[in-house]
Amino acid sequence: MNRNKSKVSVTFLVITSFTAFLLLPFAIVKRSFKDWIIVYLVSIIGNYFADGYLVSEGYLKYKIRPFPKRFKVHLPFDYIHYPLLLLYYNQWTLNSKPLGIFLKLFPFVVPQVIIETILAKKTKLITWKKGWSWYHSFITLLLKFVLCRSIIALIRLINKGKISTE
Repeated sequence: MNRNKSKVSVTFLVITSFTAFLLLPFAIVKRSFKDWIIVYLVSIIGNYFADGYLVSEGYLKYKIRPFPKRFKVHLPFDYIHYPLLLLYYNQWTLNSKPLGIFLKLFPFVVPQVIIETILAKKTKLITWKKGWSWYHSFITLLLKFVLCRSIIALIRLINKGKISTE
């Protein structure tokens, strides 16, 4: 049973990472290429440090992850899955007003929290500790999405509200 759980976990991780990796160029290589690269890099940096903090404080643990001796965080999530979702969210909310930006969070965050909850219960990919639960993931994902969206909005404001075309 335990070995089967590990096999399912690794298979899920490989399939989702491969799919996200294939979708990534379609999210970045568009008009306003510089904006999407900035979104991608901001999401990687922010999520890597947030995830690192939560792991070091013992709230999250990733038993199955690439390069377990070098990284305690979950690299596919921090470098591919989350940045891809954030790219699509930023593209979808590009011309939205604040209420639209907020309401459009839920189609991205809710499925992600549901999948994470299932993974925490059924696989070895993630373990929640110290009282961490689905609503903590929900709140932190909402905050990270809004923070990154705010950073890109600030960059656009500094750039005089124009979208980069190069």
